[in-house]
Amino acid sequence: MPITNTPNPTGPRVAIVGGGIGGLAAAAFLHRAGIDATVFEQAPALAEVGAGVIVPPNAVRLLRRLGGIERLEERAIALQTGWEFRRWADGRVLFSQELGQECERRYGEQCYVTHRADLLDVVRAAVPQSWVRLGRRFTELRQFDKGLELTFSDGSRAMADVVIGADGVHTTVGHYVAQAGPPRFSGLCAYRCLVAAEQAPAFARRPVQTLWLGPGHHVVHYPISGGKVVNLVAFAPAGDWTRESWSAEGRIEDLRAEFAGWSDELSALLAAAERTGRWALLDRDPLPRWTTGPVALLGDAAHPMFPFFAQGAAQAIEDAAVLAGCLAAQPEDPVAALGRYESIRRPRAIRLQELSRGRAETNHLPDGAAQQARDRQFAGEDPLAHNGWIYGHDAELDLRQGLVGH
Repeated sequence: MPITNTPNPTGPRVAIVGGGIGGLAAAAFLHRAGIDATVFEQAPALAEVGAGVIVPPNAVRLLRRLGGIERLEERAIALQTGWEFRRWADGRVLFSQELGQECERRYGEQCYVTHRADLLDVVRAAVPQSWVRLGRRFTELRQFDKGLELTFSDGSRAMADVVIGADGVHTTVGHYVAQAGPPRFSGLCAYRCLVAAEQAPAFARRPVQTLWLGPGHHVVHYPISGGKVVNLVAFAPAGDWTRESWSAEGRIEDLRAEFAGWSDELSALLAAAERTGRWALLDRDPLPRWTTGPVALLGDAAHPMFPFFAQGAAQAIEDAAVLAGCLAAQPEDPVAALGRYESIRRPRAIRLQELSRGRAETNHLPDGAAQQARDRQFAGEDPLAHNGWIYGHDAELDLRQGLVGH
């Protein structure tokens, strides 16, 4: 049914569908803004599948304002080096960028790597426990004069004035916002491994984000969980693999076969991996809109992106901060507030979504003139400066400027 404007002069009741990083971040920022919310999560417990995640300065500064930075620093590792590009065949370092204090000097925060579950826990700590409803799989949304009614698979219902879809790339809430085109298989898949640090080669245990680049493939790895584990993600042609699920199991022998003939150092790291997940990367065009009336999308539900700029979680946190700020500034008209949220956030997120798509081609060049030109370009770059528009961004400053402009 069509979703239309039904302003609530006493302030909005907010329902958030999805208890991942984006959904809980939205609840955390709404709590800080004094707006009540309820998070409905279909799983029986709050947990993040997957493995490592990069938490860049643009996300760290927002987490600091939630009061969760100490929990992050207890478990995460501050990267001392990033973008350590290595050549696939011999491990030769093509380029590396000093982070650590240099990153903090430029952007006021360091760049961390951590387990996704640890990041989820940091955000969850800023949300009242009573706000979270588990085992609630959202199925339907209907509008009445008294507000929006959410229905769940167990037959239960809830009323809200605002519904936020933070339910990921396969969003159900999204069906009430925009008709997305069908996803396209990118032709790539990702293998994901966690390697015990005591089994991993010494070079993989350093506080360094390392990327191995080769024809049609690349590998990223860095330590997480206080240095006890090495997170590894390897990208390769998908073949007939079409499952887009972080919980899908792959075969470790397939992973090793994909990278046969690569550097002995990388081969030693892959040899230490005992099991792997595997998922297909689907490509999606930007949605035509993120909001319809009092319904809005956030995070992967709004802007799913390839992981090649490591900004998926960070952009969801930025979304959450801006959305909460917009609702706090205009609680009497949540439809207008959500429209402002979209106008502030959509251009930046789409830019990153499209840049992440293009990075696959750059990383996977075959040996030859184009690859050599890319490597020369890397040698002359300053990624911290080049990506300053990403890491130096303050989403809440963006919000304040957006509010002044309306």
